[in-house]
Amino acid sequence: MYFAILGVALLPLIIGLLNGKRLYWYGTLVSFIFLVLIFDGNKIHQGIALIGYGIYEVLLSWLYLRYRTNSKNKNSTPLFVLAVVLAIAPLVVVKMTPLFSPNPSLLGFLGISYLTFKVVGYIMETRDGVIKTFDAVKYIQFLFFFPTISSGPIDRYRRFVKDYDSVPSREKYLELMGKGFHNIMLGFFYKFLLGYLFGTLLLPQVAHLAMISRGGFLDISWGLVGYMYVYSCYLFFDFAGYSLFAIGVSYFMGIETPINFNKPAIAHNVKDFWNRWHMTLSFWFRDYIYMRFVFFAMKHKLFKSRITTANVGYILLFLIMGFWHGETWYYIAYGIFHACAMILTDAWIRFKKRHKGMFPSNKFTYAMAVFFTFNTVCFSFLIFSGFLDTLWFH
Repeated sequence: MYFAILGVALLPLIIGLLNGKRLYWYGTLVSFIFLVLIFDGNKIHQGIALIGYGIYEVLLSWLYLRYRTNSKNKNSTPLFVLAVVLAIAPLVVVKMTPLFSPNPSLLGFLGISYLTFKVVGYIMETRDGVIKTFDAVKYIQFLFFFPTISSGPIDRYRRFVKDYDSVPSREKYLELMGKGFHNIMLGFFYKFLLGYLFGTLLLPQVAHLAMISRGGFLDISWGLVGYMYVYSCYLFFDFAGYSLFAIGVSYFMGIETPINFNKPAIAHNVKDFWNRWHMTLSFWFRDYIYMRFVFFAMKHKLFKSRITTANVGYILLFLIMGFWHGETWYYIAYGIFHACAMILTDAWIRFKKRHKGMFPSNKFTYAMAVFFTFNTVCFSFLIFSGFLDTLWFH
């Protein structure tokens, strides 16, 4: 029903794009209507929180760009840090509220994390000098682009505006429509068939098998192994399916939202995995946290070795990612696990470079690397799932 309504609603926009015109006012109206549908009924309080959040973040972004434009000291680090802190403050409040109250924060709404990432990226690019003018209409369109508002993919302001300001040629738009339809159909297959198979039919069965066969703290049963693989498949197909919906609808609206998954199951190491899994999030963390920390550490010579700098950056990066998912031990352990995996991956790559010719490079060794990486990632998802907490401590 949702996609039927959406198809009818997008029809005038599609006709306009096919004829070389982007109906800006109509696109805004469609986004508004579907945001209302997303946050109606028992989610009305989230809709109110979204409006308040939007006003706050838009004003903050405008004030910081205004300061950058008019101030003589354009690169004031304290004010930049203050702007970033103020931008993430609502998200921090929402994430920390469960530690102090059983009730969710009044500031929370579906998609607050992804909107915050967009805002912080905008402020950082303003600091870098690549964003020099503030266009409130385009910025609001960017933040509240409804296909991606709840779960991404996370777009970048300049990339979004480049699409928003242009109209694709008829041939290009027909190609986008074909890709959009393909993504939506593949999304149905992933989310509602494979996601249902793994998440609804198989996951409770293997969870029950693991529970009845559990023993000591370090006990490993076939049920637990089954849970690890089934949950990993469910997580991918459910999330990738939704991402395909968002990307497909974006294409019909003439916006080439970046892809979120690129065959992560064939990654040959953990670093390659993060270049394929939830790509817009991992690239955001890489560009705005890891790279900036490394640059800061090297500039101020915090560590003697570049290797140490990179390793500390990994730990910082994945700890933040773990805490962002939640303040429970298994999310934090998930972050530490991947930080250690990245450190070991870099060490292994350096070792192979120093000992060229010692290790063969062929299809067999590549397949073994893919197999080992896949199982490593699946184990990390077992930690992430929180099932071990249920199995061992409840």
